[in-house]
Amino acid sequence: MAWFLLALPAAALPAAEPSLLLWPERVRPGDAILVTVRGAGTAPQGTLADRALAFYPTAGGFRALAALPVESEAGKVPVAVTLPGADGTPEIRLEAVLEVVEPGFPSKELGVAPRFVEPPPEARRRMRRDQAAFKRAFAQDFVPPIFAGNFGWPRQAEATGHFGDKRLFNGKKKSQHYGLDLEGRVGDPVAATNDGRVVLVRNCYASGRSVVVWHGAGLYSVYFHLSRALVRPGVEVRRGQAIGRVGGTGRVTGPHLHWGVKLGGLYVDPESVLRLDFDGSGATAVARSGEAPAPAPAPPPPAAPVPSAPAEIDSP
Repeated sequence: MAWFLLALPAAALPAAEPSLLLWPERVRPGDAILVTVRGAGTAPQGTLADRALAFYPTAGGFRALAALPVESEAGKVPVAVTLPGADGTPEIRLEAVLEVVEPGFPSKELGVAPRFVEPPPEARRRMRRDQAAFKRAFAQDFVPPIFAGNFGWPRQAEATGHFGDKRLFNGKKKSQHYGLDLEGRVGDPVAATNDGRVVLVRNCYASGRSVVVWHGAGLYSVYFHLSRALVRPGVEVRRGQAIGRVGGTGRVTGPHLHWGVKLGGLYVDPESVLRLDFDGSGATAVARSGEAPAPAPAPPPPAAPVPSAPAEIDSP
């Protein structure tokens, strides 16, 4: 009997049941999430927070990157995935729950020059042209990731403004920060956070000299307020490659780097993207229910003190 079992062809052995994994399982509004379906032979379909998931093949199954809107309320968010049945068998439905915690985004009031808050008509026309250019840059066709490893920091510096910060300018104009501000002096280097292709280099009214890198899978990284861009559209870049220099261009009160990440049409917390495991080094370490996600790797502090944090208003 033992010999007979060993002689069974591989096709006769029971196949592993498909499974649905979330990383992490506990998030804040505005976070990025990895959705992995293991044991699937064909592309699944699914939703997270009623937003469609775009799956791409990966080792052992399929994976999708999801963006949780920053306006999401704390609570339970359903994740549902269906796999088509084979040879007339019923489809398979997989479900999971994402726990969304209160973000605790801080608020502060800032006083800035009126020109920062109320741009003149010509500036508003320029801003509309800038927004159209960003829209074109963010309209790349969906393809699997064009990177293999995890994301890294664009520069080694302290953060002066975090994703989700709420701001009130001159007591009346409300704004929310959709990126991470990193200290720097004019001319300090800025690196690509992962492999990708440059899809925009432009001097914009609000974001100043800007670079957008497309990484595939609906994922983009943006670098604003640069004094100089070292790349041009269409160029392939590698993680850690210098793509620009810190500056104070655009609607800002001082030099710094605004680093943002856009996923599925939404800006997400760049630090949440740093926590995602793309290279498989921790793929089995999926967070347990109720367990906080691992902290993002901290960048080394700057080598010397930097002047007080600048403010920015309405970067795209």
